[in-house]
Amino acid sequence: MDRLCPMEVDLHGISPLNLAFVGDGVYDLMVRERLVCLANRPNKELHQLAVQQVRAEAQAAALERLLPMLSEEETSVYRRGRNAHTSRSGGDYHKATGLEALFGYLYLSGRLDRVRELFALIIEGETPFETT
Repeated sequence: MDRLCPMEVDLHGISPLNLAFVGDGVYDLMVRERLVCLANRPNKELHQLAVQQVRAEAQAAALERLLPMLSEEETSVYRRGRNAHTSRSGGDYHKATGLEALFGYLYLSGRLDRVRELFALIIEGETPFETT
């Protein structure tokens, strides 16, 4: 896949919060795609299940599973996102912002295969969600 940002845009120069803005959408879409492919459910159930997976605590746990598998470049992007000054505080929220920044960076750089690979590692071993 080609880069979505023009070559003259330095992705390292984009604010980590802007990368997280894109990555939030990418991650949310992948969660939604997975849920729809697992089972045909009412929209309310799909929404509830998606919220469980995209909340900061779930994303922070996902990041912990990924950290040992990230390249040096990916770890650097994650840290930029994690360390960004946001209006919210808390370790889980900062880790989630870092994960979203990483997904946004990889997506904008056209590395959708790597995005899918990382997402597969996140969901590896998970059983399909039950409604709560």
